[in-house]
Amino acid sequence: MNILDSLRDPSKEDLKTALISLNIELGDLQTELKTSESKPYYRKLLYQNEDVELLVMNWSQIECAPHDHGSSQGWIKVLSGSSENTVYEIKENGLPSELFSTIHDKDQIFYAPKKGIHKMKAQKKSDLVTLHLYSPPISGMKVYDLEKCSVCVVSDDCGAWWPDEQRQKLKEIQLNS
Repeated sequence: MNILDSLRDPSKEDLKTALISLNIELGDLQTELKTSESKPYYRKLLYQNEDVELLVMNWSQIECAPHDHGSSQGWIKVLSGSSENTVYEIKENGLPSELFSTIHDKDQIFYAPKKGIHKMKAQKKSDLVTLHLYSPPISGMKVYDLEKCSVCVVSDDCGAWWPDEQRQKLKEIQLNS
């Protein structure tokens, strides 16, 4: 993880280069992977400092909610399976509207921009495992519930789903439909 120690306020390209340079494969993380039946994924923080965080996610067959990454940007590498990534834009009423979906297969990497909204899911029952490198570490993530026309700022220990626990709901906002 020496590569990550040296990153200070990294650019988009610095992050991409670092993620590729880590050369982490699924076998390297097998002992870190647990499963989640009730959530979209099990997430494990592998590394964090003031500038970056590295996470591995083992996906169930549940898709995550549309969400942003607060003021963080990052890259996602597919370690196994295939990911369907759906990208959104915010409409005037504050609700995300679907723009397009893309399939990312094993060894592909894709960018998650600051304030960009997306959702992910395992494609066609694949065993999806993804590696995520963000800068700065994610804080203030917004998760959207499109049916309830609501958005929730979640605590740093919550993933991309509507929080079950009240303490994970930092701020809930009702949007106009």
